[in-house]
Amino acid sequence: MSVYATILPLIFVGLLGTIFGKDIKGSAFCEFYNDTMCKANMSEQECSGREECVLHDPDKRNHCYVLWAIDIVTEKPIVRLKGCFLDNNDCYDKTHCIGDKTEKGLYFCCCDGNMCNQNFTKNPHPTSSSKPTSPTVTHESEPVPDTEQRAITLSLLISFPMLLTLSSLFLWWFCRRRKLGYFNEVPTLEPLPLPQSLPNVGLRPIQLLEIKARGRFGAVWKAQLKNEIVAVKVFPIQDKQSWQTEQEIFKLAHMDHEDILHFIGVEKRGDNLQAEFWLITAYHEKGSLCDYLKANVVTWHEMCRIAESMARGLMHLHEEIPANKADGYKPAVAHRDFKSKNVLLKADMSACIADFGLALIFHPGKPCGDTHGQVGTRRYMAPEVLEGAINFTRDSFLRIDMYACGLVLWELASRCTVQDGPIGEYRLPFEDEVGLHPTLEDMQESVVHKKERPLILETWRKHPGLLSICDTMEECWDHDAEARLSASCVVERVATLSRTLVLNSSTLIRVDNTNEIITTKESSM
Repeated sequence: MSVYATILPLIFVGLLGTIFGKDIKGSAFCEFYNDTMCKANMSEQECSGREECVLHDPDKRNHCYVLWAIDIVTEKPIVRLKGCFLDNNDCYDKTHCIGDKTEKGLYFCCCDGNMCNQNFTKNPHPTSSSKPTSPTVTHESEPVPDTEQRAITLSLLISFPMLLTLSSLFLWWFCRRRKLGYFNEVPTLEPLPLPQSLPNVGLRPIQLLEIKARGRFGAVWKAQLKNEIVAVKVFPIQDKQSWQTEQEIFKLAHMDHEDILHFIGVEKRGDNLQAEFWLITAYHEKGSLCDYLKANVVTWHEMCRIAESMARGLMHLHEEIPANKADGYKPAVAHRDFKSKNVLLKADMSACIADFGLALIFHPGKPCGDTHGQVGTRRYMAPEVLEGAINFTRDSFLRIDMYACGLVLWELASRCTVQDGPIGEYRLPFEDEVGLHPTLEDMQESVVHKKERPLILETWRKHPGLLSICDTMEECWDHDAEARLSASCVVERVATLSRTLVLNSSTLIRVDNTNEIITTKESSM
């Protein structure tokens, strides 16, 4: 009896920690390492370092992990992967990364806490690792005084109902988590099946040349496919769902559009835990709009060209297009992570939209499904997203994209040469208000409660064309979602501006139908 009396309070505390502890614990940073990147002769900073864990859902918790092998000669560990992943029950409240051997001979461990995967070790007692250390108890042969016996009985009478209640709560919570799922939940230790519609089962002869970017869902490489330069986005195993979502969007009818990144194909490389998922697309040397604006300013003509093609790509994504003789039906699609990082610049300074890992397809007559409303990049989240007050309808999600579109227009305007005054250094939206690494609470305070928006300088409004852009961005980021402009309206406004505009009192610039700039000087006083 004394054994149960000792263990029950421990179980009670453990259950409380399991159910409620995840709201206050987790990993904000983990040590990062990718053996594949390092073998590709990348710099140490690119293939290893510290990774910031991005949490999409406040009800979940980030963890750190390590995947390694053991050298059969030296018996030293050979690290394959290190990094962040999201919400795995087996990792909760583990402060040390202690790993067990998998079926494929690799070792895997996970832990809870900042940089907890810096140090790791294999489990010295793998058979008993999942069992808690037994507390010290009285031997059954020792007599138990009556007073103690009554206390134990009373403890059991109180503890069992509480234990049953908490067990029921835990079972409900666990089943709910299983039902909701999450696309960033791995690394799993089970082999993953190939998607049914995988094109070109024979692997293409692709040579990875140079890493160009590393984002939330993987690294983007400049690569060579035969005689063509392409981009290869490499998804690690834990982000397989994002890889599947992206190819699903690209394979929709009517998606071969000049203002949408051109899709070439997908591949799976490697097996089991060392598998990587490749998305192959067109390559654009100028990179993302965000990176371009950091190093360059844009003329009025360039700004209009970027803004119009960007809005046209968003309009095409949002459009529901009926089937025709050549193509099938295209449903409306919400991007859900629209930002300047996900807008790429072509050689002719037109834009195309990329990165559909969080996109949502709206099939007619079907609900949105088990989707999470609070996703995307915090500084680009609309007020209703930050509040967690989204109506799960098609139009609501499209208006969220338009809010972010307004912020990207602000980024463009801030680096345009026609403003009346010096051009400042590039700054992200809300960088002055919340800094470079805002928390969800920071953004809620600024955008929802204070209703702040990025500052529009008076020097911008002195130019008639830039004044119209300022009005457009303000209507895009309106606090009232239903008052926001549609993508087609933004296209129409910018297209009109780019054809006829006055730069100053003495110069008229007009862009004709062939996109040639015609300049006429008026007589000066």
